[in-house]
Amino acid sequence: MKYTVIIAGLLAIKLSGYAQQATTDKSKMDIFITDLMGRMTLEEKIGQLNLVTGGDATTGAVVSTDVEAKIKAGKIGGIFSMTTVPRIRAAQELAVNHSRLKIPIIFGMDVIHGYKTIFPIPLGLAASWDTTLIEETARIAAIEASADGLNWTFSPMVDISRDARWGRISEGSGEDTYLGSRIAEAMVHGYQGDDLSADNTLMACVKHFALYGAAEAGRDYNTTDMSLHRMYNEYLPPYKAAIDAGAGSVMTSFNDINGVPATANKWLMTDVLRHQWGFDGFVVTDYTAVNELIDHGLGNLQEVSARSLKAGVEMDMVGEGFLTTLKKSVEAGKVSEADIDRACRLVLEAKYKLGLFDDPFRYCDENRAAKAILNPTHLAKAREAAGKSFVLLKNDEQLLPLKKQGTMALIGPLANTGSNMPGTWSVSADLENTPSLLEGMREVLGDTMKIIYHPGSNLLADSSYQERATLFGRTIPRDDRPEAELIAEALEVARQADVVVAALGESSEMSGESSSRTDIGIPAVQQRLLAELLKTGKPVVLVLFTGRPLTLTWENEHVPAILNVWFGGTETGKAVADVLFGDVNPSGKLPATFPQHVGQLPLYYSHKNTGRPLGEGQWFQKFRSNYLDVSNDPLYPFGYGLSYTTFTYDEPVLSTDTLQRKGNLQVSVEVSNTGSYAGEEVVQLYIRDLVGSVTRPVKELKGFQKIQLAPGQSQRVVFDLTEEDLKFYNADLEYAAEAGEFIVFIGTNSRDVQEKHFFLID
Repeated sequence: MKYTVIIAGLLAIKLSGYAQQATTDKSKMDIFITDLMGRMTLEEKIGQLNLVTGGDATTGAVVSTDVEAKIKAGKIGGIFSMTTVPRIRAAQELAVNHSRLKIPIIFGMDVIHGYKTIFPIPLGLAASWDTTLIEETARIAAIEASADGLNWTFSPMVDISRDARWGRISEGSGEDTYLGSRIAEAMVHGYQGDDLSADNTLMACVKHFALYGAAEAGRDYNTTDMSLHRMYNEYLPPYKAAIDAGAGSVMTSFNDINGVPATANKWLMTDVLRHQWGFDGFVVTDYTAVNELIDHGLGNLQEVSARSLKAGVEMDMVGEGFLTTLKKSVEAGKVSEADIDRACRLVLEAKYKLGLFDDPFRYCDENRAAKAILNPTHLAKAREAAGKSFVLLKNDEQLLPLKKQGTMALIGPLANTGSNMPGTWSVSADLENTPSLLEGMREVLGDTMKIIYHPGSNLLADSSYQERATLFGRTIPRDDRPEAELIAEALEVARQADVVVAALGESSEMSGESSSRTDIGIPAVQQRLLAELLKTGKPVVLVLFTGRPLTLTWENEHVPAILNVWFGGTETGKAVADVLFGDVNPSGKLPATFPQHVGQLPLYYSHKNTGRPLGEGQWFQKFRSNYLDVSNDPLYPFGYGLSYTTFTYDEPVLSTDTLQRKGNLQVSVEVSNTGSYAGEEVVQLYIRDLVGSVTRPVKELKGFQKIQLAPGQSQRVVFDLTEEDLKFYNADLEYAAEAGEFIVFIGTNSRDVQEKHFFLID
C-alpha cells in the first residue's frame, strides 16, 4: 500500500507539472497575442479572417484573385490548395517580410486520405475496423503534406450518413455513431501527433459541422431536419469525439439546422461547440459558404457576413465577405470590434500553436519532401491498408483465392484506369503515375500467370453522364462502337482464359462531392457485360469499385465471388492481387448497410422499432411496417464481411447478470479459426436497452476488437461494459443510463449474433 501511495503521489506531481506547463504556455501565448493585437489595425484583424485559395487543386468553383497584393497588405490569414515548398516559402516570405506586422500565413489542403501516398477512401478505411492502422495513415499523410509546406488539413470528415444516394458517404466512416467516433479520434491523433508545433504535424479540421450526411433525398447541399434527440444521440457524437481528441479547427457544413444554415447558426457554433463542448480552436466556413447564405434567403453579403461572425465563425473561405463588409458593419454598429477581436485571436492562437511565430518556415525544408513523399515505407503501408479495407461479399465454393497459374481475363472499364484508383477527394494525387489495376496485377504476378485484357464496355452508356462522372482528370476513354461489338470482343478474350476477373462499378467521381445518384446499382451497360461473361461458363470474380453501398441484388444472386475494393489508393492494383491470390486474407467489414433496393433508403442497422414491427424472419404482414415488393432486410448488413477461413463463436459469457452503477460487467466469447487460412476477424459487441423513457434502437455498437488467428487457434475476447456504455440523451437532453433490462449481442456482424441479458441496477 505504501508503494501505491508513493507512485500515486509521484504521478500527481508529474501531472501537476504538465498542468503548470500548459498554464505557462497559455499565459505566454495570451501575452504574445494580446501585444500583437494591440498593434493591429481593424483592417489587419479582419485580414486574418480571410482564407483564399492558391489554385493548385480544384475544390470549388471560385478562384481567389490578387493574392500577392493582399498578402502584402495584411489582408490574408490563410491560403489553401497551394503546394510545394518553393511556392509556399515565397508566399510566406511576402507575409513575414513585406507586410507591416509580419504575421505568418497558415497553409491548408484537402488532405483527406493521404497526400501523395494515397490510402483507401475514408469509407474503405473504415471498413478495416482498425483504428491503429487508420491513425497510422493519418500520420503518414501529415508527414508527407507537412514536408511539402502544409500545416493544416480539412479532415477528418466525420458526417454520419445512412443514405447511399449521397455521394459524400465515400468521405466519411459510414452509418454508425460508435465506429465513427473511434475513427474520428484516431485521425485527429494521427494528424496532430503529441506536439502540434512539431514540423511534421497538421492541424486537423473536423467537418462538416453539422448533420451534413443527413441531407434530404441524398442530394448534396440539401436541407436537413431532425430532432434534438436524434442529433445528440446519433449524429453529433463523432464531432464531439474529434473535439475531445484535441482537433484544432472545425469547418461549417452547407446545410441548415433547425431552419438556420450552419454557417450562421449561433446555437450550433457557440452554444453547442463552445459552451457545451468547450472547443477552444477556430471555425472556418466551407467553400464560399458565407456567400451562399444569400441564396438560403438570409440577406445580402454584408448582412450574412455579420451574422456568420456573430454566430461564431472565425474564418471565411474564399468568399471574402468578411474582408469586404465587416469594417462597414462595425461602422454601422451591426458588428462590434470585440466580435472581430474574438475571431482574430483564435486564428492567431492556431498559428502560435503551430509554431509559426517562432519559425514561419518550419514547414519549408525541400530536403524533407524528397525523402518523405512516396517513400517505400509509406507505399507499403498504403498497400497494407488497401488490402485490409477490401470486403469479401460472396465466395461460393471457395472460388477465391485464385491460383497463380494459367490465364486470367481481366475485363471491364475500370481495369486499366490508373487515374480512378485513388478515389474521390485525392486532390494531391499523381494521377498520371498511379498504376492501374492491370498494371499493378501484372507487377505482382510477373510471369506466374498470363493476363489478357479488354475493357468490355464503356463506363456508362450515356456519354454525357460519363463525362460528369469522370471529372478532374479521371477520364476513361470511350469506345463508340456498338455495345454488342464490344461485348463480343470481351467474350472472345474470356474464352481464352481459365478465370475471368470483371473490374466493374463506379468511377471515382461517381461518388464524392456533388455526386449524388438516384440509381445506386452497377451501371446497366456494365451489368449486361457481366451477364454475358457469366454465360461463358468460366468462373467469374467481380472486383467491385465503389464509393458507396450499391444495390447488388442481381449480382449477389448470379456472380459466384464478389470482392468490394472501394477505391484503394496508390497501391490498389497490387493490393487487389494480394487478396485475389491469397497472399492477404480479406478482413474488411462493411461500415454501412448495403440495401436490396434504393427505395429502402435511408437504411441502417440501429433503427428504432415501430409500434407495429414486422416479426423476425417475416417478409410481409398486413398492417405491419414493411414493403409490398421487398423484405425489410438489407442485402448485406452493417459489419458484414467474409474471409477465406471460417471463424466460430462459442456462447458468450457474462461475469454477472447485474451491472451496478460505477461497476463493471465483463462479456467474453471464445473465437476459433476453424478453417485453413490464417485470418483476422472483427468481433463486434452490440447492446439493446429494452425499456427506456424514450424509444431506443434495436441494436447499438458499443465495442469491437480485431483479432488475428492461425488455423486451429482460439482466443477469448473480453469486453468491459460500464454504466457509461449504456448512457444516452433522454427527452430533456440529460445524458444518463436508466436502470432496467439490456441485451448484449456478440457476433461477426450486426445480424449474425448471439445474445445474453443483464440488468443495470441502482
